[in-house]
Amino acid sequence: MLKVTLKQLRYFVTVAEHQSIAAAARSLHISQPAITHAMGLLEDHFNLQLFLRHHAQGVSLTTSGEDLLVRARSLLAHATELETNVRDLGPGLQGKLEIGCFFTLAPMYMPPLITEFLRLHPQVDLRLYEANQDQLNHGLHQGTFDLAFMYSLALDQDFISAALIEPMPHILLDPLHPLAHKDSISLAELVEFPMVLLDVAPSRDYFTGLFRNQGLEPWIKYRSPSFETVRGFVAHGMGYSVLVTKPEAAVDYNGNALITKPISEEVEPGYISMTWLEAKRPTRLMTAFQEFAKQHF
Repeated sequence: MLKVTLKQLRYFVTVAEHQSIAAAARSLHISQPAITHAMGLLEDHFNLQLFLRHHAQGVSLTTSGEDLLVRARSLLAHATELETNVRDLGPGLQGKLEIGCFFTLAPMYMPPLITEFLRLHPQVDLRLYEANQDQLNHGLHQGTFDLAFMYSLALDQDFISAALIEPMPHILLDPLHPLAHKDSISLAELVEFPMVLLDVAPSRDYFTGLFRNQGLEPWIKYRSPSFETVRGFVAHGMGYSVLVTKPEAAVDYNGNALITKPISEEVEPGYISMTWLEAKRPTRLMTAFQEFAKQHF
């Protein structure tokens, strides 16, 4: 029986990523017939249809193809690690690591974490992708990300999660807000004032849930999926907001002042975790980075 080769799996992954045999051929610098032949051999070997062919619109993965994509990426990652380990048996780490991070967390936590890790392991090719929660979930399932830093809210059962920190939510105000003089502010005091909501999953449900758990309903007047736009509206006196990430700089992009206040009630913290797909077998590099991140946070 014909055996599956690593080359065929690399071709398969490239076609899946480009959603086009022609684009994959250009990326790999080989002919389209060579890729088409390799994909046919894979489908014959597994007796499965891996792609749906769309005339003049490329290809898309079937359910079987999506499952194979995750496994193929994992296998290729281990093959690369094996090659690296045999070529360099010293203690240094090498290889590629693809990291995803929730977009509001990345500016605060990723630069110091990644900079220090690469200082210790300069041979590592580490790539960071900032994304929303849905994109992180999809990227983990597809094998695009080796792991992701995200909020531990409604995580998929296929994921393994390591808790890192539990930052408390805070109230963001402009200095002239009527409640700005208070040391702490009750959620009940806020409902009569307009709120600027960070309107992105899972943040929107978490922030509105803080009120609803107290039997309250916030007056949401403005919404934005952008963390900095929310801060900008607050700095211009358009309302307050509730956030978890707290930058050191207490100004918006235009230099307008912002202040933060703790919430008087006992509320649920924002759990930040490092997450990866349970079916993905960690490489030596991935394990080393996980341990480093736990110590760093």
